[in-house]
Amino acid sequence: MSSAALTLEQDVWVPKFNPWLIAVVVALAAFMEVLDTSIANVALPYMAGGLSSSLTDASWVLTSYLVANAVVLPISGWLSIRFGRKRYYMASVVLFTVSSFLCGMASSLGMLVLFRVMQGAAGGGLQPVSQSILKDTFPPKQFGTAFAVYGMVVVLAPSMGPVIGGFITDTLDWRWLFYVNVIPGIAISILVPLLVKIDEPDLSLLRGADYPGIVLMALGLGTLEYTLEEGTRWNWFSDSTITTTAWIAGISLCAVAAAIVLFLAFGSVVA
Repeated sequence: MSSAALTLEQDVWVPKFNPWLIAVVVALAAFMEVLDTSIANVALPYMAGGLSSSLTDASWVLTSYLVANAVVLPISGWLSIRFGRKRYYMASVVLFTVSSFLCGMASSLGMLVLFRVMQGAAGGGLQPVSQSILKDTFPPKQFGTAFAVYGMVVVLAPSMGPVIGGFITDTLDWRWLFYVNVIPGIAISILVPLLVKIDEPDLSLLRGADYPGIVLMALGLGTLEYTLEEGTRWNWFSDSTITTTAWIAGISLCAVAAAIVLFLAFGSVVA
């Protein structure tokens, strides 16, 4: 056999499982995560009444999830490389499922907000790693179709959130807004280890990480998300808290941007 034929044979992509089965599993996880950004919106008055809190305080159920999500989302790739993509993805799915169940069991607003932070932090890694898994699952010629279907699922989820949330709240109870994640989460936790190939972590990379930069980015994105989410409620910069978080976000993100520019300009000298 000629060398050209050998090269062609090596380039043939032979999946171990049907790639669309893997796509359905990872897209379902992403759908759950994005759905939870909006599913609780219409149920805030019921949560406030059930947990004996004001509607203003109950808004933290939404804000806490979005802030935690915004903090973890940009560093999820860094975490998946260092701890292994499959391990990190599985940990995120399990934590998301457990925290969803705990949200439904919460007996006070403080507990619910805490569990929503856990849920948002776990969900922050699901979308980027899902796309990475899709890239490794499909051959290059099918990337367009696979990511188009995935994009449709992700775009559809937030628009369906209020509809699904309102239906569940009216027919069952607001706690089921979180319980609905449990069965799909368990199914994904079982299927992902069977379908997705394992990759080894590289913990040695933890020693060379720019932890001050990570903290600054997390602080900047978290306070920026809070500013944008709560700004309209408190009349933007007429509120001292919104003004403070806006300044913190601006300074932190500018510092991160400056560090990136310096690194690109001077390379290893800055590093």
